[in-house]
Amino acid sequence: MAVQEEQAQPGSGQGRVPLSRLRVLEAAVQLADAEGLEALTMRGIGQSLDVEAMSLYNHVANKDAILEGILDVVLAQIEAPAEGSDWKASLGQLVMSARAVVLRHPWFPDLIRSQTSIRVAMLAHLDSVLGILLDAGFPIDLAHNSIHALGSRTFGFTQDLLDSKETGEEDEAILTGSGGPAGQYPNLLTLMDALGSEGCDVDAVFEFGLNLILDGIERALLAS
Repeated sequence: MAVQEEQAQPGSGQGRVPLSRLRVLEAAVQLADAEGLEALTMRGIGQSLDVEAMSLYNHVANKDAILEGILDVVLAQIEAPAEGSDWKASLGQLVMSARAVVLRHPWFPDLIRSQTSIRVAMLAHLDSVLGILLDAGFPIDLAHNSIHALGSRTFGFTQDLLDSKETGEEDEAILTGSGGPAGQYPNLLTLMDALGSEGCDVDAVFEFGLNLILDGIERALLAS
């Protein structure tokens, strides 16, 4: 017998918004955004939807199905590049869109790495990247290497270690010499002084590295 999941809210005179697989997955994404992947339990998701956890099983088989499903939901947020753009512009747009998605869902790269098989949505993403490269005349081996380089940049990029906004008091003391031998790290101190109170612009660092990769790929294409 199916679990009774939609009950009228007390005193509201109206029923709940019906559950669906998409609604469950979207609630899971919101919960992961707020509390991290470790918060994704059937009970926690049920509480966020104000339903019994057992109600979720009408739409998802188990927690693994939820993790697979939210991967698809988040990958679908990556916007396709504008039509008519050259390959460098197209890949730049695609990677920067993926970057924005990762910033909205910082747990997402960890979820990708935890999967034991490649999801259809990820295959679709990789296929679109490969299509851009092949349509531009890339040899298949160079296209393959380029996918790995771009994928690492897109989903493997981490917070810059020298972002002063993330530096604690103890770290500041070590760098400035007040927490250890004066002048022990003079080059890092010069860099920290140059960055100033605003710290490292991580987005600019990301785009700088992306452009280096794209320029390097272009040189490899011209040499092929």
